[in-house]
Amino acid sequence: MSKPSIPKGTRDFIPKEMAGRNFIFNTAKSVFKKFGFQQIETPAIENLKTLTGKYGDEGDQLMFKLLNRGDKFKKAVNGISEHSKESDFAELALKYDLTVPFARFVVQNRNELTFPFKRYQIQPVWRADRPQKGRYREFYQCDVDVVGTDSLLCEVEFIQIFNEVLTALKIPGFSIKLNNRKILAGIAEVVGEADKIIDITVAIDKLDKIGLDKVNEEMIAKGVSQDAINKLRPVIKLSGSLDGKIASLKSFLKESQIGMKGVEELEFIFNYASNLNVAHSLELDVTLARGLNYYTGAIFEVTCEGFKGSICGGGRYDGLTDLFGLKGVSGVGVSFGADRIYDVLLDNNLFPENGLEALDVFFVNFGEKEERFVMPLVSELRKENVSVEVYPSAAKMKKQMSYANAKDARFVVLVGESEIESGLIRVKNMESGDQTDITFDVFMDIMKK
Repeated sequence: MSKPSIPKGTRDFIPKEMAGRNFIFNTAKSVFKKFGFQQIETPAIENLKTLTGKYGDEGDQLMFKLLNRGDKFKKAVNGISEHSKESDFAELALKYDLTVPFARFVVQNRNELTFPFKRYQIQPVWRADRPQKGRYREFYQCDVDVVGTDSLLCEVEFIQIFNEVLTALKIPGFSIKLNNRKILAGIAEVVGEADKIIDITVAIDKLDKIGLDKVNEEMIAKGVSQDAINKLRPVIKLSGSLDGKIASLKSFLKESQIGMKGVEELEFIFNYASNLNVAHSLELDVTLARGLNYYTGAIFEVTCEGFKGSICGGGRYDGLTDLFGLKGVSGVGVSFGADRIYDVLLDNNLFPENGLEALDVFFVNFGEKEERFVMPLVSELRKENVSVEVYPSAAKMKKQMSYANAKDARFVVLVGESEIESGLIRVKNMESGDQTDITFDVFMDIMKK
């Protein structure tokens, strides 16, 4: 028999690792709540038509589709031909991200929501990607979004949230990269390739992964002219101070109305962030494109020291709910890549010590008579929200104490025949090693405190 295994790009998490993940989730949640965000959830699976066409060709290819079952599948197979479509075989898919399902959620539940609506969501998503370090097929996203307002104060607030969460997690040397899709649209317009905006942004987004030459090759393959690529080069290589970059962009984009609008929005965000003392981690990166097609304004990406790739991302999307029949609802949001952040914390030994939730009280099991005596005591403690375990059998003391140590028990209680007769219980403080005989009522008072 072959050894059991799990699919590549997925992971099991033992209790110690789950404690680390919950540390990330709880840290993020505490900040999200401070900023007025409320939690929702959406299904793991969505209708395929809900997801397709929202992420670009690459996103559609990386989506996990679920084959139809029963007669539908048989009918599709029996009728297969050159005219067969993917939808003949699959009508459902695992969600690729949390944003598109959220847009669908807003449209379906709009009569129950108060706008602007601020939500956070912590759930897994799935992508049929090539597994590697920091890239998984199943991973968690921690998303925060606002829909129903086009105010740039939302973008400023997300910069504050990035700073608070990542500082609380002690992420080393994080940098929040910022750009605007309007600037990219303006650049495409100025170089004479406005209709190639998607191809240009998808290619530019890979600059740090494949280099400038490969980016140029990809754009040529997509039909972008060599003349346009030559004009793009100085913008892609833009460097220097923030003021210098802004001045260069204004000069380059002066004939593009949409491009100048993007620069104006960036200036507002940088100035506001500076006034709130959160601009120190901000960086204007004109090569930042974000591959997802639905972004229309500011776009974010967060990197950190010692980790290849981004750990957070997001941006403004001003038309996503239009695709589901609700027009004129602007949205903006960011996503924390929990699994990548987990790897950063693990690699840098940044998880809190004793991250496991320690057991408050462990009762040694001396036999059936003693077991029956202590079970009501256990129930009383649990009513006070004390975590308690009784060993399930009268095993050797060494085995039971090893179990108590593994559960990081704070107190071990021993109740044998002599304790039952005396009306006292023997309590061992596992940190100090001290033992004392006290009544159960006294011990209960101690645990309440």
